[in-house]
Amino acid sequence: MISRIRRETRFLSPIRFPSMKRFIATVALLFTTLAGAQEPGGIIEWPYVGAEQAHTKYSAAEEITAANVDELEIVWQWEPNEMPLEEYGTRPGPFQATPIMIGNVLYLSTMYMRVVALDAETGAGLWTFDPKAYEGGPKGVGPRGFKHRGIAYWSDGDDDRVFLNSRDRLYAIDAATGELDTGFGESGSVVLTEGHGRPVTRYEFDQTSPPVVFEDLVIVGSRVPDRLQRKFDTPGTVQAFDVLTGERQWVFFTIPQSSDDFGADTWEDESWRYTGHANAWGFMSLDAERGLLYVPTSTPSSDYWGGRRVGANLFAESLVCLNARTGERRWHFQMVHHGVWDYDLSAAPNLVTIRVDGREIDAVAQVSKQGFTYVFDRVTGEPVWPIEERAVDTTTDVPGEVLYPTQPYPTKPPPFSRQGVSLEDANDLTPEIHALAVEQMQRFRMGPLFTPPSLQGTLQLPGARGGAS
Repeated sequence: MISRIRRETRFLSPIRFPSMKRFIATVALLFTTLAGAQEPGGIIEWPYVGAEQAHTKYSAAEEITAANVDELEIVWQWEPNEMPLEEYGTRPGPFQATPIMIGNVLYLSTMYMRVVALDAETGAGLWTFDPKAYEGGPKGVGPRGFKHRGIAYWSDGDDDRVFLNSRDRLYAIDAATGELDTGFGESGSVVLTEGHGRPVTRYEFDQTSPPVVFEDLVIVGSRVPDRLQRKFDTPGTVQAFDVLTGERQWVFFTIPQSSDDFGADTWEDESWRYTGHANAWGFMSLDAERGLLYVPTSTPSSDYWGGRRVGANLFAESLVCLNARTGERRWHFQMVHHGVWDYDLSAAPNLVTIRVDGREIDAVAQVSKQGFTYVFDRVTGEPVWPIEERAVDTTTDVPGEVLYPTQPYPTKPPPFSRQGVSLEDANDLTPEIHALAVEQMQRFRMGPLFTPPSLQGTLQLPGARGGAS
């Protein structure tokens, strides 16, 4: 029997047991996540980046176990081979895509947002779609280069499409041929920057995480590059498009767009009018049975100073639950009020079923850069365990800054990362090294989690790329 499995990866490597049973896989650099539901004929598919759109990353595969995993051998290997493009002054970033597997085909995106289809048994290329042929080439890349984390697949049994959200466009690609489906939008793509209430250029708008497919909708978030830190920069959005026509069905703004919008009163002096970001650049999750979309959001501009946006700043750094059919807000929880620590929520919300005090709960668990896990009833938004608003230090020497007096602290489960900095953290490898470390640390402000940024410089732990980033 031929079984196919997958793992989260930077590059693809099928593997073989010495017994000649063959398993198709990707080599995990960080951790292993095996494939989804068992299909007739022995194929185990991985139809979404997170195995399911609930992001369980769970596999029903049983033939690879802790007892035999060390016997796996490489069968084939594929690498994207993206190179710097001197004509555009840009370079590829890290290869972060997780392929999906439908039938016997792997589909993945590269750092330059090419979509590649590979034969899962042999690694042979079946087709490649390159958006540069339609976008005029990648430009405006950030200092760490381009990156893209995956694509989405839709089928009605007759029509099979792969959806790529690349820069300022959403493409519908025929899954069999790699050609654009010209009935979608304008000759196969739609522009994602229209209808934002303020001018948005392609250099202020990006896509790095895969779409969500729900019924006949394809849903995308947004990424506004951190290098943009000015008034009237682009607000974060979640948009849904018809999978066949490309017509936009709804849009949800992560920053209020009128004084009547829910949350507008959390932006003092109507600062929602000119503040941007608060993107949904990470992974979104879906409860398909209930039609609920879970959206983690990021920091508003600027990342480390909020003097122009006093207040709590909804829906920045929040988990927002939307009606996936309409885009209407069902509930939300803000993990950081008036964020000035760049504590974006980027990891996918995990939809899980847990038992607490004898009661079974369909929950959503959101991990954060702070090292917290926030757990909610996924329907009502009620915390499963208390989340306490605790007073935090608001002393600041930064002109114009007005920090929020409290921040949410989950009481369970305990933090999974170290939080806060003190001289007790100084390197003590030797007495001499310890003395040097203490001397350097004393130059900066230190304190517990949510210690404010300062002109002196603040030691922050976890950092902006720490915890669950």
